[in-house]
Formats: sequence, C-alpha cells, structure tokens
Amino acid sequence: MRDPYSVLGVRRNAGPDEIKAAWRSVAKAVHPDQNQDDPLATQRFAEAGRAYEVLKDPKLRNRYDYARREAELRRMEEMKRKARGTEDETIDPETAEDMISRIFETKDRAKAQNARPPEKKPAAAPQAKAEPKPEPRPEPKAETVAEPEANPETKPEPSDKMPIFGGFPRAAAPAADLVSAIVRRIRGAASKPAPEKVPDIFCDVTVSIEDIFRREKATATLPDGQTLKVALPAGTTDGSIVRLKEMGYRLNGMQRGDVVVAVRVLQDGRFRTDGTDLRTTLPVNIQDAILGCDMTVETLTGPVNVTIPPWSGSDHVIRLEGHGLPTADGKRGDLLVELRLMLWEKPDEKVTDLMRSLRNGLFL
Repeated sequence: MRDPYSVLGVRRNAGPDEIKAAWRSVAKAVHPDQNQDDPLATQRFAEAGRAYEVLKDPKLRNRYDYARREAELRRMEEMKRKARGTEDETIDPETAEDMISRIFETKDRAKAQNARPPEKKPAAAPQAKAEPKPEPRPEPKAETVAEPEANPETKPEPSDKMPIFGGFPRAAAPAADLVSAIVRRIRGAASKPAPEKVPDIFCDVTVSIEDIFRREKATATLPDGQTLKVALPAGTTDGSIVRLKEMGYRLNGMQRGDVVVAVRVLQDGRFRTDGTDLRTTLPVNIQDAILGCDMTVETLTGPVNVTIPPWSGSDHVIRLEGHGLPTADGKRGDLLVELRLMLWEKPDEKVTDLMRSLRNGLFL
C-alpha cells in the first residue's frame, strides 16, 4: 500500500474534516462507475478506501506515522553507516608533500617526474646538444632564441636563482601572491554547487491555546528520543509548520538537514481555534434569548460583557474583535461567541402552558 497521505493528496498534519473531504473527492473521481474504460479504477478505488480507513482512525494513523518515522530513522542510520564506511576506506596515511599536493590540487604526474629525473634529463640533453651540431654555425643567435621557446621548462635561470624541491620552489612566495591565490581558490569553491542536503526530520508537538497566546516554548520529541525546544512565532495556528534550520542529522560531505515541526493545538478546553480566531459557546435560556440581556464571556485576558439582542437563536454569533490569538502582523484575531439555547434544569409550568397554548392555538 502506498502512502495514504499521497493517495488522498492531503498534508501530514491534515485534520479529520480535511481527510474526509479529500477521501470523498478522490473516491468520486476514481469510482469504477465513473471510469468504466479504466481497468485499474476498481484497484484505485479500493486503495483510496484503505487509505481513508488508516487516516480516519487516530490509533491507526498514529501507528502509521510512528512506523514511517522509524523507517526514516533507520534509513538515516544506514546512510550514516555507509558514510562512515566510505570515509574509513578513503583515509590513507600521507606525507607532508602529499598533503600539500592535495591542498593545492597538484597533479600526481609532477611527483612522478621528480621521482625519475635521471631518466628524462639524459634523453633531453642529447637532443639539445645534437640539434646545434648538424646545423650551420652562421646562425647561432637564431638557435639560442628558438631553444627557450621550444622548451620553456629547461630554462636555467629559475633553477639557478631558486632551488626546486618536489616540483615547488623552496623559497616562500610573496604575501601578495599567496593572498591572490587564496582569494581565487575561495571564489572557485563558492561557484561550486552546494552539497546535497540530508533529509529533514518530521515530528509533531501538541500545545494549548494559552501556550500560543503566551508565546511559550513547546517541547518536541524527535524519532530518536531527543527533545528540542520550539519557539511558537506570532500567527501560529493548528497545523502550522515550524522549520528549525540545520537542527537535523549530520553526515560527512552533506548539508545538515532541518527539523520540521507540525503544531497541534488542543481543542478540548473552553476555546476552539479557527485560524487566529477563537470560538466559544455561551449558553442562554429561552427567556434571555427572546427578550435579550447582558452577559459575561470569558476571554484569554479576562471576562468581557456582551449584549445579547432579542430573539437570538442558537445560530447567532457575536464577534468580539481583538480577543483572539496573535497574528503575524502584530494584531490579534477575534473571539466568536456562539449562543446555545438551553432549558432550565427543572420544567417550568408557566412556560410549558404558554408553549402548549401557542401550539394548539389557545391564548390565555
């Protein structure tokens, strides 16, 4: 079975309503009755059903997310093991000359030429001596000028002024030349493509509405058991993603990965989140709903008085501006007060007689 999130096309932090809506859309699109010419329509429809069965059940979904994180952790450990193995294989003892050659990217053939000087110089010397003998002597100046141009490496002046050792002059180069070389190498390294990035680590963190309002740091647990403190920026809502740059795994030769934290907001308190807006329920009885009244509503910063207009039903919503969660632009969302029509705990005979008379058409 493929990844159920990919099958339904939802995010990993999608809520139950979003998952249900996505399943209905996918099931309608891939239903065999709608795709009679597609032989794989039945298979895709069954796959969407299995994906929805996994994601709609919180226990099955948590098991799948845990198994996925464990698989990701095992894959990272395997990558670390392979990286350590290749590093151990490529490390060899080297001499100072080898290290210098490696740092300044010299070629190994220069070392081979220096290691066998007697074999090359005698071969070049007879040629240099044999060439001027058969040539006529009336043009000695032309020969002396042509030899340095043909073999610039055999100039005697550099070897006389500066002794050569290992293909490099033993005397130190001027500081300006060293600085220029370093700058050229740094610019050359900066133009190279960036190294491959280690895969990111994904985890969830559960916070309360009060934690977001007070901007308290949440504690996230990584798949390997480590914990991290996550700062909740302004504008954080249920489903927000907080990316911690370069806080993930490290591998040699690769760019360090990030930690991606999905924020889950508890909805079991007196408030419910709707983006940066909050929703709360205010119970009212029939008398107050019909005649209207003034009541007190609890907010994040304390009680606030609200006026309930006459004839307010259970579908009536009162908006209190600026009493929600902080937004990214420094403001605050609103508090939406939903009225809920409630009866008295004990039956009221007068209200009962009044309702009966209104239903039967009798007026007292």
